[in-house]
Amino acid sequence: MQNQDYKSHVRVHPIYHFVLQILLLGTLITTIVFLVRSIKQEENILLSIILFLMMIIIVIIAVLLRFYPLKAQDRAIRAEENLRFYVLTGELLDPKLSFSQLAALRFASDKEFPELSKRAAAENLKPDEIKKAIQNWRADYNRI
Repeated sequence: MQNQDYKSHVRVHPIYHFVLQILLLGTLITTIVFLVRSIKQEENILLSIILFLMMIIIVIIAVLLRFYPLKAQDRAIRAEENLRFYVLTGELLDPKLSFSQLAALRFASDKEFPELSKRAAAENLKPDEIKKAIQNWRADYNRI
């Protein structure tokens, strides 16, 4: 993987973000068209309803398969950054920091992390402002 910085830190998983999502969208649209045609022609209505409901179930599963690991990762990030701040300063992070601010702060090097954390809490910096303020980028190659 290339070195991360502000411009290259966003993680995109091509199979999920492009292939699976396009296939899901295409299949969902196809089942909706089939359902509408079946109702208009008064044929295969039960089959089209079952296919549509199955497609909704598959879409929900696909969303949850992405959502649950991300929520677990969010909890890990919150715990890791709180521990890192404690190790570096002997204090806990300011509870005013939102998760999105913490997620942005995780890219800051240990040297600038404590001061930038305090500044982010005091000035209520947006995540993008935090990322732009980072001088020494700390890459995260383990994100989902």
